[in-house]
Amino acid sequence: MTEQKRRPLPHDFHPPVASFTVVSDDVVSGQRLGPGQVQAEGNTSPHLRWEGAPEGTRSYAVTCFDPDAPTGSGFWHWTVFDIPASVTELPAGAGSSDSSALPAGAVQVRNDYGAKEFAGAAPPPGDGPHRYVFTVYAVGEETLGPDAEATPAVVGFNLRFKAIGRAHLIAEYEVPAEG
Repeated sequence: MTEQKRRPLPHDFHPPVASFTVVSDDVVSGQRLGPGQVQAEGNTSPHLRWEGAPEGTRSYAVTCFDPDAPTGSGFWHWTVFDIPASVTELPAGAGSSDSSALPAGAVQVRNDYGAKEFAGAAPPPGDGPHRYVFTVYAVGEETLGPDAEATPAVVGFNLRFKAIGRAHLIAEYEVPAEG
């Protein structure tokens, strides 16, 4: 993927907020995604742990977005919100369809495949590297507002106005051209 094809990140359009730190046992920022986070191989949401969120944080939201998807609007792989402020870590697999590894009260909405779960990387063959942006948002309210039937865009709209902090990891993945 050439540099000019790279699209902005979703939070590039949001107001500046405090930054904090997110790390993962499964994803290294700036590196290639491992097979666990690839749809055809593991299709498992990664472990995420964060610290240093700003004072006033009352809940968290977590998203995974591919801004380089050839859709004109990117591709939402995962969206979870209303994670209690006392929770600062999600285990690998928390984004399963049964939501059993998510903390009580957390809400997982449909990804762009239409399923309420994490969807691993699956860029088209030969489309070049795609970025997978895992973002943790610190929210200044206990509940974000949308319900479990909201779209990731509606969640993002609410985050634009209610996030008080943000941390992210960006990894890449590509599928070589066939033949």
